[in-house]
Amino acid sequence: MPGGRDHRHGLRTGTDTGGLTGRAPPPPRTTGAAAPARTVVARYASRVTEHPGTREKPFLYVVVCAAGIAAGVSKLITAAQERDWEVGVIATPAAMNGFFDSAAVAAQTGRVVRSAWRSPADPRPFPPPDAVVVAPATFNTVNKWAAGIADTLALGTLCEAAGLGVPVAVLPCVAGALAAHPAYRDSLARLRGMGVRFGDPYSGEPGPDGSRPEFAWTMALDLLERP
Repeated sequence: MPGGRDHRHGLRTGTDTGGLTGRAPPPPRTTGAAAPARTVVARYASRVTEHPGTREKPFLYVVVCAAGIAAGVSKLITAAQERDWEVGVIATPAAMNGFFDSAAVAAQTGRVVRSAWRSPADPRPFPPPDAVVVAPATFNTVNKWAAGIADTLALGTLCEAAGLGVPVAVLPCVAGALAAHPAYRDSLARLRGMGVRFGDPYSGEPGPDGSRPEFAWTMALDLLERP
């Protein structure tokens, strides 16, 4: 973990999803309840109060999935940094296969892009998150996450984040035919019931004039700030 961080914010014994807090999880939310409106601000304020001087800015995890639009993730990172977030990127293994420029993202954030579990002897490269953004979020990731499958670092991080009360915002990038699948609709309902916030649907499919709409990267940050 970088110098100056509070080393008590480790993971629970037996897990490593990249630096999530090791505190006991909050009581489960009632199905259908939204995330508390003050979660992001309160979470960061609480950490600063408890450990003054340990962190100057709130820390945002950006989880990147394998969709063509992922090539533009630097836009989200820039917007987050302009809103005074520090950023660390976690990618699915498929996304690391040329879907975005991981070297450029590492240079932009000042931190290596993570996609694999670290070895027990390796230091934790990221501090605990104050919030998580999943952008773009694919059909596969949304369904596996909702089912509690944690077979990659990205999915493990997401599965643990919601249970620990870390605010999560999602920008889906799912083709219309896949979005119509009952399993996907069920997954959205389950994740929303856990307090996960979703942006507008985005299929990436061209319109009648052949052009594709812009992907609303900054909407993820707006979702986190929304009461």
